Amino acid sequence: MASKITEQQVEHVAELAKLEFPKDELGKFTTQLGNIIDMFEDLEAVDTDGVEPMTSATDRVNVMREDKAVKSSKEEQEALLKNAPETDGGYIKVPAIIDESEDGE
Repeated sequence: MASKITEQQVEHVAELAKLEFPKDELGKFTTQLGNIIDMFEDLEAVDTDGVEPMTSATDRVNVMREDKAVKSSKEEQEALLKNAPETDGGYIKVPAIIDESEDGE
């Protein structure tokens, strides 16, 4: 039941996930989150006794190779860096994805 989820809970979850959305869409997201929880409750009610757990959707097996660095040519390095949006000292510069500050900025 979507009525189980409050707008305050949705705002709290959004804040934890560092998501922002316009206040006028809060009702829509509250309803959607309620519907998702309803689906999980439906799944929880299904009798799964005697059903073997599935670990993969196919019978394929990953083939692993040794992870080792390979020296590339100067031309390969230049071609790679030429396609990067931002570089610094021969490296590709990427935005930080882990923000350890408490202010969230």
